[in-house]
Amino acid sequence: MPVINSNTSADTVNPADTHEVFNQSLALENYNLYSSDLPLRQALKANGDIDEGLLSAYGERCGRADVINWGYEANDNKPQLDTHDRFGHRVDLVRFHPAYHQLMDMALSAGIHSGPWRKGAKHAHVQRAALSYMQSQIDAGHGCPLTMTFASVPTLKLTPSLADTWLPKILENAYQPDNIPYFDKRAVTIGMGMTEKQGGSDVQANTTLAKPLSGRGSGALYALNGHKWFLSAPMCDAFLMLAKTEGGLSCFLVPRWREDGQKNGLYLQRLKNKMGNVSNASSEVELRQAHGWMVGDEGRGVPAIIEMVALTRFDCMVGSSAGQRQAVVQAVHHARNRQAFGARLIDQPLMKNVLADLQLEVEGSLALTMRMARALDNAADPAEQLLMRLGTAVGKFWICKRTPGHAYEAMECLGGNGVIENCIMPRLYREAPINAIWEGSGNIQALDVLRAIAKMPAVLEQWFAELAGSAGLFPDLDRAVETLQDAFKKLRDPACQARHLVEQLALTMQASLLVRYAPSAVAEAFIRSRLAGRQAIYGCLPDGLDLGVILERVLPEQY
Repeated sequence: MPVINSNTSADTVNPADTHEVFNQSLALENYNLYSSDLPLRQALKANGDIDEGLLSAYGERCGRADVINWGYEANDNKPQLDTHDRFGHRVDLVRFHPAYHQLMDMALSAGIHSGPWRKGAKHAHVQRAALSYMQSQIDAGHGCPLTMTFASVPTLKLTPSLADTWLPKILENAYQPDNIPYFDKRAVTIGMGMTEKQGGSDVQANTTLAKPLSGRGSGALYALNGHKWFLSAPMCDAFLMLAKTEGGLSCFLVPRWREDGQKNGLYLQRLKNKMGNVSNASSEVELRQAHGWMVGDEGRGVPAIIEMVALTRFDCMVGSSAGQRQAVVQAVHHARNRQAFGARLIDQPLMKNVLADLQLEVEGSLALTMRMARALDNAADPAEQLLMRLGTAVGKFWICKRTPGHAYEAMECLGGNGVIENCIMPRLYREAPINAIWEGSGNIQALDVLRAIAKMPAVLEQWFAELAGSAGLFPDLDRAVETLQDAFKKLRDPACQARHLVEQLALTMQASLLVRYAPSAVAEAFIRSRLAGRQAIYGCLPDGLDLGVILERVLPEQY
């Protein structure tokens, strides 16, 4: 029963009332994901001349309560597979909740898949990365078909006859999910199928075979027989796949509908029951005389599809950075609106240390991601191309690897509320490992870095040339760079040390970028906590840092 004070009449007290709900934060919604994100705005200013009006309008839309709710609905209602219709005909259809289609329509209409490929576009990769960064904070799953559609363009350009047919439909800023042949559509999406049961990342172990139906070589039609262990977004209109021919492992564009209007030989076996990435359907598929056109030269399947893989790996950086951002903004929002032991959580020294440390991770991830977006925008520059060759693998390794621990620590900041399913934190936590595993897991990325350095030493030289831009400004950073240079000179077992080397490549680059483009308080805290001393867990920032400056960058006080 509530306490009756002198101003309360016993007749007005509801005996069913047990307590008043107070000291709880409200949902973070109806806020602008662009204007509220100072590090994002500063990173964009450092890397390109972008359309702030467009980004602000999109940030406002991404933060609307109804749009945020689409992310919840798309994850609460998993995709469902119908292998047959009610009459027994094979259909291989995946049904999605309407919220998934609303998210897809929103992103494709905004050109997140197409912007950088527009003729005359400037700083388009930087701007697209910002749009994707905000979109991913609503829901990560639907980003899979978005990134694959975006990343398919360079690969398809290897075969002009296919590009002429498919690129106008790929680059259309529209969403058309209808289950009809591609030639009856004005807008299409593209998926990818590389891995098989027995090989995984070792695609040379693939057993799927392709035999010519008409002609041979680039642009010719083949029939594929075999399987794919992971085919994400199986309702895309076509898929880039690898299969073996007499000339070796080759790349093919395999549509869901054949050129004669009949269903193609793609037979979905099941949808993966994944711990995360729930809104996105991932499937196992068998190929039975599936028609597909060869993309690129015969026997050059990996070089052809690697163009696509490099861009999807970059988008893993974007997506994981976005997950970090959404996790820390939720934690800070909660800490500002929750009191304990006589003060707001955010004003308590230890919580302030944890939150500032989480924000430093976002600062470093965002700085590296947007620097690689600038390199993509200047890919014709040999120096930028060299930087990008290492940068996507280094960034994919480190940013994605750091995200699971980051998501957990941010979840803990919310206490028990953070593990309740109608909070976004459990979804961010389950999503966090996905990007680290997909598109080549950590070891694959680390070994790719070593392979690139061995094949082309200039990539490492360019990395250190970029780091030289901050030389002399922070002694601890200078020492870390010198130590790393010495480590490469003294390597005895590179493969065994690959993870440590890539970690240091990432940390020194993140620090160097923050020294140049972020406030000195941010750069100092990052360097002292990550290069001058190793910390096992978040919340161990050393004494003497200006944590207030770091936390002010997370979210304006009015939220």
